[in-house]
Amino acid sequence: MNYLSELLVSLVGIVVAISVHEFGHAYSAHLLGDDTAKYNGRMTLNPSRHIDPVGFITLLIFHIGWAKPVPVNPNNYKNYRVGSVIVALSGAIGNLLAAIVCGFIATRVDMYAIRLIASTAMWINIGFGAFNLLPIPPLDGWGIISAILPYKYNEFIYKYENMGYMVLLIAIFTKAYTIFTKPITILFYNIVSIFF
Repeated sequence: MNYLSELLVSLVGIVVAISVHEFGHAYSAHLLGDDTAKYNGRMTLNPSRHIDPVGFITLLIFHIGWAKPVPVNPNNYKNYRVGSVIVALSGAIGNLLAAIVCGFIATRVDMYAIRLIASTAMWINIGFGAFNLLPIPPLDGWGIISAILPYKYNEFIYKYENMGYMVLLIAIFTKAYTIFTKPITILFYNIVSIFF
């Protein structure tokens, strides 16, 4: 398979991963009483509503990137902390569900092209979900951690969030993030494997 073919196959997986991830955030926020994402047209699986051009290109070329963050207002949740954790987790859960569907297709369909696209999409969804669980701002993992930390750590949270992008860039360039994402990737793959 040549580079262009690999790019096109990856394209499908990236589009699926971004769409289900951001839809997961928007839909869970809606269920918890916050329609900010819905009113902004983000509660959809339409990838054009979620793609950040720069993040999409870096995902395609370097396999590290991002989508447009879904706007939410945690003050609308019945329980601020619980709601924030659920919404932060829902993106990765969406990727995990998409990976299960893709894995099922990859093991049940005889057409080589479909199997290749589905298996690639499965791995991209697993990787995208695992990466977003990194406890670094502005990723979802930090949304989970900051929501459960006691209020006495608010000053630390504020300072750390301001350094988030720098910490994230260092983690990416040194590949230190793999220490965290590798066990999550293995866990996700084992969960997906159960279903196919």
